[in-house]
Amino acid sequence: MPKWMLLIPTQFEREFIAPAVEKLRSDSAHEVVVELCGFGPVVAAARSAELLGRHQPDQVLLLGIAGSYVGAELAKTYRFASVGCYGIGVGTGAEFQTAQKMGWAHWAGDQQSDPIEDVITIADQKDSHQLLSVCAASKTKDDVAQRREAFPNAIAEDMEGFAVAAACRLAKTPLTIVRGISNVAGDRDKSNWKIKEAMIAAWELAEQVIDG
Repeated sequence: MPKWMLLIPTQFEREFIAPAVEKLRSDSAHEVVVELCGFGPVVAAARSAELLGRHQPDQVLLLGIAGSYVGAELAKTYRFASVGCYGIGVGTGAEFQTAQKMGWAHWAGDQQSDPIEDVITIADQKDSHQLLSVCAASKTKDDVAQRREAFPNAIAEDMEGFAVAAACRLAKTPLTIVRGISNVAGDRDKSNWKIKEAMIAAWELAEQVIDG
């Protein structure tokens, strides 16, 4: 029986779908382990690596909310074929350069694993959506513009996807990322956000992925 590990960044996100997750765990033909991976790229990377070693899953699914750029609709959900990294490199604002732009890889590779550069391809999927993981969420339209200039294919931003993808790549474990769009990136007025709707939509797709 395939073993899935479902990762959710925060307890805040998990609470919106907790009853549905528990129902899946009891009804599914698959073994499903549910864990929190933590908020932001640093803890998410460390925690994901630790959980991969502990649970040894066949598949990992990262589930949570994201902020939209262009092409991602509020309260809709998306499955991502690749994830980029913005915020690790040199400089700030318009002067920022990504690690790859500097001539560096996030991981140079060795006999057991390939290099990891600014974009990790998660899987060969019909869907070509790209997610961008950032070290700090966009606060202004200028933030969004600078990130989209560096990663024009990205349709949404999160803070954990690249970290989890790197951990899974090094562990040679397949990963699926599903994110519900809770807000427009750069809009910090939470009265405009649709977190509950985004998480419910994300869960509906995640359930299809696990049971499909």
